[in-house]
Amino acid sequence: MNVIECKDLVKNYGGANALDHLSVFIKENTITGLIGRNGAGKTTLLKIIAGFWKATSGEVKVFNRQPFNNLIVSANSIFVDDMMDFTSALTIKELLDEAKTFYPNWDHDLAEGLLNYFEFNPNQSHQSLSKGKKSTYNMIIGLASKCALTIFDEPTTGMDAAVRKDFYRALLKDYIQSPRTIIISSHHLDEVEDLLEDVLLIHDGKTLLHLSIEELKEYAVKISGRTALVMQYLDNKEVIYKEEINSETCSVIVRNNFPHESVKRLGITVSSVKPSDLCVYLTSQSKGGIDDVFSKRESV
Repeated sequence: MNVIECKDLVKNYGGANALDHLSVFIKENTITGLIGRNGAGKTTLLKIIAGFWKATSGEVKVFNRQPFNNLIVSANSIFVDDMMDFTSALTIKELLDEAKTFYPNWDHDLAEGLLNYFEFNPNQSHQSLSKGKKSTYNMIIGLASKCALTIFDEPTTGMDAAVRKDFYRALLKDYIQSPRTIIISSHHLDEVEDLLEDVLLIHDGKTLLHLSIEELKEYAVKISGRTALVMQYLDNKEVIYKEEINSETCSVIVRNNFPHESVKRLGITVSSVKPSDLCVYLTSQSKGGIDDVFSKRESV
């Protein structure tokens, strides 16, 4: 069953498309990583799915309903980001007590356990927390709500490395106990890779890839060797990124859809590509690397 269905989704701001005919389907009870560079359209997509914003055109359904201003979608989903805010009239402990009345699947034991583990002062207000502490508290709300659709948009902003690690471990353990549809938005795939079942990579408001994490790991390989040999071999290959090329040797990222043994017999090395690196390669601009900026300056 698909919890989310988007078809030809467009969101326009001032003549520019933040989402450009994007189509995607997200299954029930999966953890999906929404990956992309800053400005790729991740937050726009998530806010449309959560029902906060209305699409310019196209179709979006969540729980088989239009999500915009929909009470059923709102009651069964939660959107967590670093802008999440709460009233200063209640302490963070009192906010947890109030959440029990709003979320039907609220896990109060989990909420209090995480509040204690992360050493919060229960008498503080949300506004008085540091940026990292706010992100951690918002994460607690997101996990304890046990919503059928739980969306984390860049959830670890401000957290230190140890807290990020604990957050991801808590999320995975809780998901195993209480499966639901979880989307984690990030431009750092290497941080969330071990959690994910699926990866949705978007760029310039379009879907580039939507694969299982295992398929993504096998999607491309790096071939390295003498430049003349490698370049000759590239004639009929889908080149993703030319990583390093000089007169003697080169390394190129290509689609992994060929028998490796035949290449190795030519003296070309075939090696794996990390999913995080692959996402960077796939979304790299064609205008060259940062070194080109300095080389142009030096040539003036």
